[in-house]
Amino acid sequence: MAKQMDVVIITGMSGAGKTVAVQSLEDLGYFVIDNMLPSLAGKFIDVLKQSDESNKAAMVMDSRSRGFYDQVASTVATLRQRDDVRVKLVFLDANDVELISRYKETRRNHPLSPHGSVLEGIQRERQLLNDLKSHADVIIDTTTLTPRNLRLRIADYFGEGDKNNFYVEVLSFGFKYGLPLDADIVMDVRFLPNPYYVPELKHLTGNDKVVQDYVMNHQISKDFYNHLLGLLKVALPGYIHEGKSSLTIAIGCTGGQHRSVTIANRLADDLRDKQYTVNVHHRDVHKAD
Repeated sequence: MAKQMDVVIITGMSGAGKTVAVQSLEDLGYFVIDNMLPSLAGKFIDVLKQSDESNKAAMVMDSRSRGFYDQVASTVATLRQRDDVRVKLVFLDANDVELISRYKETRRNHPLSPHGSVLEGIQRERQLLNDLKSHADVIIDTTTLTPRNLRLRIADYFGEGDKNNFYVEVLSFGFKYGLPLDADIVMDVRFLPNPYYVPELKHLTGNDKVVQDYVMNHQISKDFYNHLLGLLKVALPGYIHEGKSSLTIAIGCTGGQHRSVTIANRLADDLRDKQYTVNVHHRDVHKAD
């Protein structure tokens, strides 16, 4: 039987983190090629298989490649028909505001709008990529991810699942700003008492103790939180046993400023006390009402 090769194709929005992702795969032992022309992907895999260089390959296909938008989906479909190849299509995304911020930091022009606004390029690219995104095996929203956390997320999907490296990402968010795309567990806390309607608390956040006390001093909040913590005490060891190296728990309220932030902070502290590695991030805490 012919040797089967694992092939990861990385695509998505320009500025969403493809460079970090492909470097992470290289660290995991993948033979990597950047800016692959879709029409040459099959030949590249054949050459690599004949060389016995590696049984794992990763390639980036993005808007720099000629014929990119017309060819990637068909290339992936063709590769998936091969018995000697296992293909995963990874789509990296981020919201428009974050992508614009990243372009401003690097002072780069968008490849689809070299002489126009960055936003115009982003909007055009998003429209062109919409169908391809629907074919992805893995979608990673990097809006709130640091490069380190993106590396950990890639390792989670394509690494060996080392139990000693398991970590938990706790994310607070506001439902009115949209669901986080890459959450493993989403908890809705909009039923808890809302500090927003208390004048002296409205302009504070769940990072302030007085808000935390207001939320947690209600019996419904205590009951919910105890059930949540009890659920995770059972679930987290199960995820580790199954070889998962990370878990993203998203806590959502209406605006992402009071209740979700309070619960996320409390949860992060309690999980750290149980010797888990935990990162907490408040996606919408500073957004205007």
